[in-house]
Amino acid sequence: MWLRLLHQGRVVKGKKKKNKNQKKSRKNPHDRLILWTKPKRKPKDISQEDFDSTPDDLVVREVHAYICIPGFRTEEITVVTTLLDAIEYPAHDILKLYDKRWEAEINLRHIKTTLGMDILTCKTPEMVRKEIYTYLLAYNLLRTIMYQAGTTFDTEQTRLSLQATRQHLKNFTSEFIHKTKVRGQKLYRIMLQTVADSYEKKRVGRVEPRVKKRRPKAYPLMQEPRQILRAKMKAA
Repeated sequence: MWLRLLHQGRVVKGKKKKNKNQKKSRKNPHDRLILWTKPKRKPKDISQEDFDSTPDDLVVREVHAYICIPGFRTEEITVVTTLLDAIEYPAHDILKLYDKRWEAEINLRHIKTTLGMDILTCKTPEMVRKEIYTYLLAYNLLRTIMYQAGTTFDTEQTRLSLQATRQHLKNFTSEFIHKTKVRGQKLYRIMLQTVADSYEKKRVGRVEPRVKKRRPKAYPLMQEPRQILRAKMKAA
C-alpha cells in the first residue's frame, strides 16, 4: 500500500526521524532516515478500507547515489527502503541489490524473446497453460545448467549467456544418445565447460535502440479462419 502511495507521489516528506541509527546517518548525508506522512485525501484508486488501515506516518530510509559513466551525464538515484539499520544493511549492499533487480526484466525478456514465448500457438485455455508450463520447464532447465556450469568452473552464473546455453544444449543433445553412463557424465562436464566459456562481460553504458530493423510487409491481418479465406480466393 505504501509503495503505491510513494510511486504516485501522494506522500509528503516530513522531518528527519531520530533513532539509534541517526549517528550513522550524520556521517553519511546520502544515507538518512525520513518520516513520510500519509496524504489527507484518499486517492481514487485505493479503497477506503485499505486507506484507513494505512498508518498515519512511516519511517523510511533514503539512500542516495550517483551513477557516473564515462561519456554520459551523471545521474542521481534515490532508493527508499524500510531497512533502517545502516549497520546491518549498509548502503552499498542496498544499492547493489537495487542494481540486481533489473535482472528480473532481462529474465522475463529471455522467456518471451529468447525462448519464443511472446506468441502462443495453442487455442484452448488448457493447452495454453500446458504451453506456458513447457516454456517454464525449458527455462528452468537452462538455468540449472548455467548454475551447474558456474559452480563447477567458478564462474558467476548471472553473467553466462542463456542463448549460448540453449545452443550448446541443442548441439550436445544428439551426442548423449546411446552413450554409456560414464561417457555421458564426461560429455556433460564438457558441455558445462563450454557453457562456462560463454561468460559475458558487463558492458557499462551500452544502449540499444528499441526499433525494428526490417520493414513490415504490406499485408492485412488475418481476421478470419484460413479455410474461409481460401474459399474466398477460389471463388474470386
